Amino acid sequence: MALQHLEPCQPIDIGPLGEQLDNAQSSALFKSEQLEVMRVVLKAGKSMPSHHVDGEVTVQCLEGRLDVMVTAGARTLLPGQLLYLPAKEEHALHALEDSSALVTVVLV
Repeated sequence: MALQHLEPCQPIDIGPLGEQLDNAQSSALFKSEQLEVMRVVLKAGKSMPSHHVDGEVTVQCLEGRLDVMVTAGARTLLPGQLLYLPAKEEHALHALEDSSALVTVVLV
């Protein structure tokens, strides 16, 4: 079954999942011609492998603690913190504890 994406002008709650984090999975929230937004969920100790995308990226930690590995080294994100990645920046995510993040990608 295809993922259901948000319709334009439709609000969505991106707050912390709290107790629902245990059963949550990563999901795409919407994708347009120029922008993709995802909620990434990683359990403690799990990682998203190193990769890059052609466009700019932001990673906003919603809950938990995440290490974002970039060329300059690891950057730890706490809830409420946001990290900007320039286009084509090689990066990986590693959850130090059960975590969720809002990831925005500019599509080129």
